[in-house]
Amino acid sequence: MEIQPNAEPPVAKIEDYGKRLFLMKKQRGAAKKKQKQTKLKEVKFRPSTDVNDYEVKLRNLRGFIEDGDRVKVTVWFRGREMAHQDLGRQLLERVKADVLDVAKVDFFPKLEGKQLTMVLAPKGNK
Repeated sequence: MEIQPNAEPPVAKIEDYGKRLFLMKKQRGAAKKKQKQTKLKEVKFRPSTDVNDYEVKLRNLRGFIEDGDRVKVTVWFRGREMAHQDLGRQLLERVKADVLDVAKVDFFPKLEGKQLTMVLAPKGNK
């Protein structure tokens, strides 16, 4: 029931509660529909990734970031490559430098088992 204070004599409006619940549910649905859900995509590299493969993966990575998704960049080591983790760190630094205009580092490079991972997120200027 809604009372209109400026009316003379005061007027009360009777409202259908079921209709009110329906409208509130519809508003919540519309607000939910406008939300953008960010996903975590992953791009995997190897320490020996060649120039052309690097450029293709970098292009895909940029596309994911421009779509608003976060990207997990992984350098995957096998066997004796574990002795050259510095190459993996250099590769991640190169990726970071190449996407610095559209992305920022969310999680800095971290070694987890045989994988070196870093998470990039889109910059917040829209």
